[in-house]
Amino acid sequence: MKNKKFKNAIRNIHLWLGLATGLVVIIISISGALYIFEEEIRDYTQKDFRYVGLQQKPFVGLDQVILGFEKLSPKDQLRLIRIEDALPNATVEITSKKGKVYYFNPYNATLVKKGSEDWLEIVEHLHTSLLLGKTGEFIMNWSVVIFVLMLITGLVLWFPGQMRLLKQSLTIKRKASFKRLNYDLHNVLGFYASVVLLLTALSGLYFAFKGVKNAASFFTGTKLGPGKAIVATKPLQIDSLPVRYNKIYTEAKTKYPGAISTSFSLRGKGELRLRMIYPYRWARNQNTFFYEEATGSMIRAKLYKDFNGADLIEATNYDLHTGRLLGLPNKILSFLAALIAASLPVTGFIIWLKKRKKPKKKVAIAAQHNL
Repeated sequence: MKNKKFKNAIRNIHLWLGLATGLVVIIISISGALYIFEEEIRDYTQKDFRYVGLQQKPFVGLDQVILGFEKLSPKDQLRLIRIEDALPNATVEITSKKGKVYYFNPYNATLVKKGSEDWLEIVEHLHTSLLLGKTGEFIMNWSVVIFVLMLITGLVLWFPGQMRLLKQSLTIKRKASFKRLNYDLHNVLGFYASVVLLLTALSGLYFAFKGVKNAASFFTGTKLGPGKAIVATKPLQIDSLPVRYNKIYTEAKTKYPGAISTSFSLRGKGELRLRMIYPYRWARNQNTFFYEEATGSMIRAKLYKDFNGADLIEATNYDLHTGRLLGLPNKILSFLAALIAASLPVTGFIIWLKKRKKPKKKVAIAAQHNL
């Protein structure tokens, strides 16, 4: 009796949480599924401006690329620079504060294409904020918390009361009635996808809540390192922005060679971040440097060779969340799990709808007998 009451309580929690967040879960899941193959989609659909013909020439220099940007858009400012170091014919991408994106030839700094954020970036914004800014982020973050609770309560409901029913709980009866087939699609597919979805959801919460990062630090017995503070002498002369950025990039490349990609980003409060990613298999090997944006003086540095347990979790989290960890097989698995996640609110709603109609039919039959 107690077990039945417990299951009913869990069922009600699962039901009402699902009804409250179903639409948001569908949006998160479908947009996430699309973004899993972001790299492949971009390489296939955008190769005409993401790459130029391969030449036996060196990189023209970041200063020349930035000068080209400043000439084209003198009233705009830099927000992000991406350089694919492992691909010498990949264009240098600059995103401005006004949201414009420029692609420059790496050999001569000429403009290859100018545009706005592409549809994949809109998909990313939809996934993280519903295109509603801070309000959307709040809704998304707490919807993922609820989704984690739904996955856990769903596993409790899935678990068969008797071991002889285990096979039945793991099998979809394809020749059954629509009602039974829909139930199996919700119950069985939800179980098979649950581990991947739990890992994906928890890695998403890692981005959203400081408490999740603190929990990771607690379990590893380490703390996220801010990086080693650097005491740098102030330059006697401040170089122009193009020269300053080029000097930072050149010095970092010389001291820490072998990066496959490099990015500059402005983080607010006058701080510039340089991130260099190196070949890796599990945790992302990345060196991160922070500078005063106005002077180019280094503030601190965080090297992957110094990572502790909490740092390794942080470095792995993005690839875990996007399915990139372990390469294409895991991307396919994550994609399928995301599609299943998108289907769960639909099949769950149908189950609820069928159960609502059932009592009404009984009342109607009883009324007919009383006539």
